[in-house]
Amino acid sequence: MSIVDPRNGAPLTAPQQSTPSPQEAAPGDEQLIIDVDRNNIQQVLEVSMQVPVLLDCWAPWCQPCKTLMPLLEKLTREYRGSFLLAKLNIEENQEIAAQLGVRSVPDVKLISQGGLVDHFQGALPEKEIREWLSRYFPAPEDAPASPEEQAAEALAQGDAATARTLYEQLVQQHPEHYPYQVELARALVAEGRSEEALALLDNLPPEERDAAPARGVRASVEFRKEAPSDDELAALAGRDDSEANFKRALRQVADGDYEAGLEGLLGVMRKDRGYGDDAARLTLLRVFDALGADHPLTVTYRRKLFTLLY
Repeated sequence: MSIVDPRNGAPLTAPQQSTPSPQEAAPGDEQLIIDVDRNNIQQVLEVSMQVPVLLDCWAPWCQPCKTLMPLLEKLTREYRGSFLLAKLNIEENQEIAAQLGVRSVPDVKLISQGGLVDHFQGALPEKEIREWLSRYFPAPEDAPASPEEQAAEALAQGDAATARTLYEQLVQQHPEHYPYQVELARALVAEGRSEEALALLDNLPPEERDAAPARGVRASVEFRKEAPSDDELAALAGRDDSEANFKRALRQVADGDYEAGLEGLLGVMRKDRGYGDDAARLTLLRVFDALGADHPLTVTYRRKLFTLLY
């Protein structure tokens, strides 16, 4: 089998003196993606002396492999020749798989200059694969936003329905990547479907269910129950007393505008330390717990709270 340089279509047989830019050509799949077996594995290793090779070790019975392979193919096309994608069916090439040290699939190995540079196992989410690739290759300038980025942007823009749909797709593709389930719950809360969100969180493994991200979603449900409605918020317009300011801050926290809410709660404490039996301080502590001890807002506002108290 003849292998060509995915960057320019030239046959790869010997080291080249110069390397054309990956952006000089838009190679087809036949140049970017190949199948590997015992007949061409040695040539693939030789090719890696000139162009890095991403070796995807898979098996027909492996369901995560079926999720990962289309993603790798998409990224390979997107990177337009920065690397070659070589696919190895370990069932048909068990000797090669053993020589490569493949113990479970999917197993993706980055090979350059004939040697192993790095590898990852499992069907990682697209964002994590992009981060892994970014260690070795510059990101394409026209790279589209990943589904995860699209979902987060939709949620930030208040389009909870779109975010929920995207997270549902990500959960289906990566059922064991629990952060997607937490974000799906967050989108459900934003849609007003809090009970569904809580049920989803209840089904997470204990270590995920009790971690800060999931606690934050639960807290947002609690804050939404306590926060004023749109009509109640409108009735507070123009008021600058402790009750109005506390309720506005509570609504901001419930809506996920944590920084504004934390600032508002501190403002209530500065003007009326004892309001509501210390309600502002106690709510601040609840927000800290929801965000997690290492969250930048927790660190910043815990320090502000300490300064205010002492």
